[in-house]
Amino acid sequence: MSKISAAITAVGAYVPDYVLTNQILETMVDTNDEWITSRTGIKERRILKEEGKGTSFLAINAANDLIQKRGIDPKDIELVIVATATPDMKAASTAAYTATQIGAINAFSFDLEAACSSFLFGMSTAAKYIESGRYKNVLLIGADKNSSMINYEDRATCIIFGDGAGAVLFEPNEEGLGLQDEYLRSDGSGREFLQATYGGSSYPSTSQAIDEGKHYVFQDGKTVFKNAVFNMADVAVKILERNNLSNDDISWLAAHQANKRIIDATANRIDLDPNKVMMNIQKYGNTTSATLPLLLHDYESQLKKGDKIVFAAFGGGFTWGSIYLKWAYSA
Repeated sequence: MSKISAAITAVGAYVPDYVLTNQILETMVDTNDEWITSRTGIKERRILKEEGKGTSFLAINAANDLIQKRGIDPKDIELVIVATATPDMKAASTAAYTATQIGAINAFSFDLEAACSSFLFGMSTAAKYIESGRYKNVLLIGADKNSSMINYEDRATCIIFGDGAGAVLFEPNEEGLGLQDEYLRSDGSGREFLQATYGGSSYPSTSQAIDEGKHYVFQDGKTVFKNAVFNMADVAVKILERNNLSNDDISWLAAHQANKRIIDATANRIDLDPNKVMMNIQKYGNTTSATLPLLLHDYESQLKKGDKIVFAAFGGGFTWGSIYLKWAYSA
């Protein structure tokens, strides 16, 4: 019997209707379009503004987009993983609610949180369930409502983040396609440089903390940027070396969309043709767990069966890594 690998067989996505442009941000904080674009590559981002709608709303819509395109019966989905840094609420599982709402009534589900690396780590997790031979249909969703933890008076963070969701379906493959290798890492000493402190168990929310804005995201931009540039490029090099791949072998780089300069540095480190670099940060900003599946969605029509894709991500914690995957279908 051929070895079972875990292949992505369908992609779905959802972004909110409201577009927060750099020009609108100019009216909110001390910033301007040239400053934002030159430092991040971001021109606009999507924001979920409807009251009472959270990450699950984004995840459900992305999942339904995939289900409709793939024509799969939700009852055949056996596992739903929601990779997110912004769950709907504490204690109650966002994935469980999402699975029920899309009709995946035979699936078990759980949330996976590793900041901006959540979807990348979720790819590894989903693949293991498929490779075990016990599961045939695993739905992985990357979704974040980052606007729920952003202070729109803080120009250091409000220019970066947007809301959105993407979903992929993993199925067994016996042609040697799908996930080939992974190199995943974490370093907890970095958590002081990127965090939303209050609201967790160490620092429960209080009226004073909320009044002082301590529940919003804090980022030491220079430290995070430096670590992201080094580590994303480093793991991309390692995954190529471990698999005896040259830059000519690689069809695409799918890098976490946090900052165009970080993406460019990763591509330059492996001397990759810019035409092979997936990029949509200009449209969505940093959607955290959703950046990688949104890339796959936006580039799906250009992907061909057998394409060799290198994924790379870096997030708070710190968390980072790279995955090498062979694409399983032509659109």
